[in-house]
Amino acid sequence: MIDQINAVKRDNLAGFLGIEFLEVTDEHVVARMPVVQRVHQPYGILHGGASVVLAETVASVGTWLHIDQQHEFAVGLEINCNHLRAVRSGYVTAEGIPLHRGRSTWVWEIRLRDDQGRLTAISRCTMAVMPQQRELMGPSGV
Repeated sequence: MIDQINAVKRDNLAGFLGIEFLEVTDEHVVARMPVVQRVHQPYGILHGGASVVLAETVASVGTWLHIDQQHEFAVGLEINCNHLRAVRSGYVTAEGIPLHRGRSTWVWEIRLRDDQGRLTAISRCTMAVMPQQRELMGPSGV
């Protein structure tokens, strides 16, 4: 299953940032992202926005795996992130744990750690579970 998840994200922002899923269970989702120049801010450290993308990607995939994918999809509704420690290189690894699994919302806590296991950021993300619509763009396709 992890190979399928990693293949799906190849052609989107998660793929561009190099996010790789390592573990997916009913209890948590683990993914990592390389800290390289493309995710740096001008000071040479990990950009906070890249950390947020990693956190939301973990919550999104974790929610998507547990909903009725034929009739529902999951989108980010709200996210916050406290950045606790700068990272210049290596990887940041995110572990997401669902705090609430509702019919229309899921709430996740995501902890990011550096290669030494030190906490670098903590995020909370609320995902909205939405019904699939046949014509997302309207009848004219616009």
